[in-house]
Amino acid sequence: MITIKNLRKDFGSRTVLNDIELQIPAGQATGIVGPNGSGKTTTIKTLLGLVKPTAGNILINGENIEGQWDYRRKIGYMPQIARYPENMTIRELFDFIKDMRGSPTNRDKELLEYFELDNDIDKRMRTLSGGMRQKVGAILSMMFDPEILIFDEPTAGLDPKSSVQFKKLVHEEKDKGKTVLLTSHIMSEIEELTDHLIFIVEGNIRYDGPMHKLMERQKEQRLEGAVAKMMEETAA
Repeated sequence: MITIKNLRKDFGSRTVLNDIELQIPAGQATGIVGPNGSGKTTTIKTLLGLVKPTAGNILINGENIEGQWDYRRKIGYMPQIARYPENMTIRELFDFIKDMRGSPTNRDKELLEYFELDNDIDKRMRTLSGGMRQKVGAILSMMFDPEILIFDEPTAGLDPKSSVQFKKLVHEEKDKGKTVLLTSHIMSEIEELTDHLIFIVEGNIRYDGPMHKLMERQKEQRLEGAVAKMMEETAA
């Protein structure tokens, strides 16, 4: 379980996260949505230890992550835009990550074949298209079989076939009992892949609960309509 207690993050005089409280049960797929600048990515980066909170605590399986680093081995992260050493090949990048983690794995071979990158493994990162880089990011996030998976706008740049492949794989990871966190501006994607919804506006949690209950409350059959109504309400 991921527990977030009174999490606050200030950048100068601007409060990006305003004392948020969340409990994300293990084995659940959760979508995090909200307008641009609402605090979604900051929440994720704080969980990853990439941003230090102004106040509050994050616990994973009951253990406070402050000052810790080993908990990150439990997490696979796919950023919206990843930066890789441009002169490395895909093979060299994967070998580098394995050496750095000290964790042997052969799952990268399976995932390379799945995403049809096995014939491109000796291509340098600078030569890859945006969609191919996204596939590399997806493989890196899952190749060590982590118990927590975090995807930030994961299908941006993927072609329709690759997008379907990615979603199928996320469903398989969910079925294994993995904890999945997903941000996306594509509401159909959130609706397809997650069961629980967190809606953030200006650093405040405006909804935290089952997705279907939000749609019932807003009297909408699709998540896109329900979220649009909530955005209108918060702007009023």
